[in-house]
Amino acid sequence: MVKPAVRVDDVTWTDPTCPVARMLDLVGDRWSLLIIRDAMDGARSFTDFQKRAGVARNILTDRLRRLVDRGILERETAVSGRRQVYVLTEAGRDLFTVIVAMRQWGERHMFAEGEVHSVLVDESGRPLAQLHPTDSRGDRADVASTTVLRDDAPRS
Repeated sequence: MVKPAVRVDDVTWTDPTCPVARMLDLVGDRWSLLIIRDAMDGARSFTDFQKRAGVARNILTDRLRRLVDRGILERETAVSGRRQVYVLTEAGRDLFTVIVAMRQWGERHMFAEGEVHSVLVDESGRPLAQLHPTDSRGDRADVASTTVLRDDAPRS
């Protein structure tokens, strides 16, 4: 059996067979997602995260510990050698698509036409293209064209 990329030995799952529920059990609260977002945007130190997210110290301490314990972030010694910094693990970097999808949903549904908001851009300075799931043939997929197979469902 392949070991999960994140450490989940002691987690009680909300819905053990659902990948979405398992992900949310690990990183689904507001502060964890904002910490992950900020880590993707260059935050490294406790102070960086606190300034960017505006989170209380005790909550930030708890969320950083959990994200490290679960294998989303790891602690490294800063170049100065004086303090610890937080960096995304491979599993943490894999959440980029999730953060982009949430950002793009927010851009479409949470802002009035012309309302100012931050924009995620690529290396050329242009906004990222809209994410669109595709099926096994490369065609666009949506809720009408997909089905969830449960453990007890026959598979072909």
